[in-house]
Amino acid sequence: MVTMKTTHYILLGAVLLVLSACDKVSPIGVLVSGTGVEDRVKMSNAYYQGHKGEGSMLSGYEGDEYTFLVGADSHLTTDDGRMREMLQIALDNNDLLMAHLGDIADTKAEYYIILEDLIDEYREKYAKKYYAEQYLYDEKFSLDQVSYPFYPVVGNHDITHNGWALWSNIFHSSFYDVYVLVNLDPPQLDHFIFLDSASGTLGREQVRLLEEGVLNDYYDTGEKIIRHTFVFSHTNIFRPRSVEFASTFPREEMFFLLNKFSEWETDMVFLGHVHKWDYQKVGDTEYLTLDSMCEANNPQPGDYLVRVHVKKDGTISWEKVRMNYTKK
Repeated sequence: MVTMKTTHYILLGAVLLVLSACDKVSPIGVLVSGTGVEDRVKMSNAYYQGHKGEGSMLSGYEGDEYTFLVGADSHLTTDDGRMREMLQIALDNNDLLMAHLGDIADTKAEYYIILEDLIDEYREKYAKKYYAEQYLYDEKFSLDQVSYPFYPVVGNHDITHNGWALWSNIFHSSFYDVYVLVNLDPPQLDHFIFLDSASGTLGREQVRLLEEGVLNDYYDTGEKIIRHTFVFSHTNIFRPRSVEFASTFPREEMFFLLNKFSEWETDMVFLGHVHKWDYQKVGDTEYLTLDSMCEANNPQPGDYLVRVHVKKDGTISWEKVRMNYTKK
């Protein structure tokens, strides 16, 4: 059966084919080719500025801690098993939010239909669990009102073969930030920063925006409002093995980022891309490079996710989380 969503992606694919030689904005508002980091960031900043308040502030504590779940490199195709497992694990554990470190789906319209359907399914499950009264009894309640706390960064596989049009059709922006309110008096926030590193470079525009404080609104107030900072990026900074080739940032950008992480007093940085687990600590900042959660890369069950525990007293700890799904 051909659904409205399927028709939408067919039309999107047709636009991509017709405009494959272009590197500007298509009639439906997405960049379709030549989507280098400068174009993505400019488009994303326009969207970000217009939708900055949507889903960007979460409430942190009902008990002693809040938790968040991180996965990477799911490379979803026709089998959504591992991605489904991640979303279900987060729902079962009451994780406050989920972060995904890029390469979420291989670039084919069919795969993005599967991905969007899956996210819509879990948005409804999330609404039934956390908005149960409104969902059951409020006739005016709509799932569109629910900000599902799933935050992905864009990866290099997300932008190949004109994939940026498919990816941005669901997630809209390639960079953004989220705040978690952890205390009212005095006001304190935990800050989650999501960077666009899909091209292996931040690019001039993103560096400019970071220097101007676009993703750190509360740092120039003269008052220390930010308690913890967590950063998420696709492209790795450290090599998991010294003898293994890995794409990394240009040297100047790597030092720029390391300086920014220090300036932001960053607690943890999460990275993907190389499908190899790695842990480093520089100063007070922990760097976790996650393994791929994709079954094609890791067919056996394993500890491919990371859960971070953030206590009310400010203590942070983390653990690996097992994934058990295997294709039958």
